[in-house]
Amino acid sequence: MEHPNYSPLAQFPMASAGCRVLDEHNPLPVRGDSPALDVMTDLAKIPAATIAPNDLLSDANQSMLLRGVRLLLVTTDDDEICGVIATADFLGPKPVHVAEQLGVMRHELRVRDVMTPVDQVQVLRFTEVTGAKVGHIVATLKAVTRVHALVVEEVAGQEVLRGIFSASQIARQLGIPVVSHEVARTFNEIDALIGT
Repeated sequence: MEHPNYSPLAQFPMASAGCRVLDEHNPLPVRGDSPALDVMTDLAKIPAATIAPNDLLSDANQSMLLRGVRLLLVTTDDDEICGVIATADFLGPKPVHVAEQLGVMRHELRVRDVMTPVDQVQVLRFTEVTGAKVGHIVATLKAVTRVHALVVEEVAGQEVLRGIFSASQIARQLGIPVVSHEVARTFNEIDALIGT
């Protein structure tokens, strides 16, 4: 078997000033007319934050804090998505009502008790997202009054989750300070900046 002949790539000195670390905590700045993919968490590149349906609600909270996210995908043992759970699902009144209905203490609640089941989750198609702008994503989130949008792609006849849009991520990349408990204010500031 013949081996390919790979040539080395050219190397250049690193700029002594102005070179920054780029990661999900320090993303590229965007505008309303920037490509939507610039603000999507691409699950082809970054592992998805998941949790099992039988895990305790407190485990979901801890997992979100450790990962710096506000949404977890609830997955079965064979990695099939059975729902989603967001910060609002366990910080608001929902767990109290569910605990009363089930006749259990709040600390006994499981992820499955308060998650949004997969059949109630609306998604965007990756093919449409590829041609969209940041402003389209903001308008979509506002229209459905949600702070997250999931993006699916068909791969070899199977639907797979390809990405996640987050209002707080978009706000950060627009240069808007994010206060986690003031989602409405964040949307108002995004709207004022890009005019959706």
